[in-house]
Amino acid sequence: MNPCDDCALRRLEAFLPASPEELKTIQSFRVGARRVEAGGSIIEEHRPSTQLFTLYSGWAFRYKTLTDGRRQILSFLLPGDFIGLQDEFAEGQTHGVEAVTDVSLCAFSRDRLWPLFHAQPKLGYDITWLAAREEKMVDDNLVTAGRRNAGERVAMLLMHLYRRADRVGMVRDGWVEFPFNQQHIADALGLSLVHTNKTLRRLQRLGLHKLDAGWLRILEPHALEELGDYFERPLRPVPLI
Repeated sequence: MNPCDDCALRRLEAFLPASPEELKTIQSFRVGARRVEAGGSIIEEHRPSTQLFTLYSGWAFRYKTLTDGRRQILSFLLPGDFIGLQDEFAEGQTHGVEAVTDVSLCAFSRDRLWPLFHAQPKLGYDITWLAAREEKMVDDNLVTAGRRNAGERVAMLLMHLYRRADRVGMVRDGWVEFPFNQQHIADALGLSLVHTNKTLRRLQRLGLHKLDAGWLRILEPHALEELGDYFERPLRPVPLI
């Protein structure tokens, strides 16, 4: 395991700096590293997890399924995202987490969460802030599913994921790896697979974006933002646990 003070993510401007004392506390909270192959389960939906995770590399998503197998993707996860905290404050398991690409994660013991809050109250606040940020994104997704039409939903999702990926250094020459198939998009946006396919093709014919062999390029960001009614302020640096 790389020590926390040598973490490559901490060199990115996307994340707030941590003091040497905070890094020591995070290091003591950490219990290992884990790799999960694409399609593998990071947290199983109906089984308790003794660990929390920070996604170090790759793409993943949180989801819930109904008894008939229909799935709702709750949020997409990128490097730096803290995973599994919701179950700490819920009765039972609230969601599952699946890797879309091969991923690597830092693992933390759930049992050490309260001692971390006690030892470093600022880190406790940071974790609370991350939970509130996740809630805000879920609120945005609810507005999307409840009020945006299909074109607006897809435009908003493409811009949202592209901006988040760009923020953590995943964009290269205007392109970002986009490993999601149309079923992922449909499950995230509450659309049928047919409607998702038609909407993606329509936006691409308009020259707003390009999807090519699992890579995404935004060609007209302002047009996509206007179509999706998506005018977020610049993304602020966030804590990294």
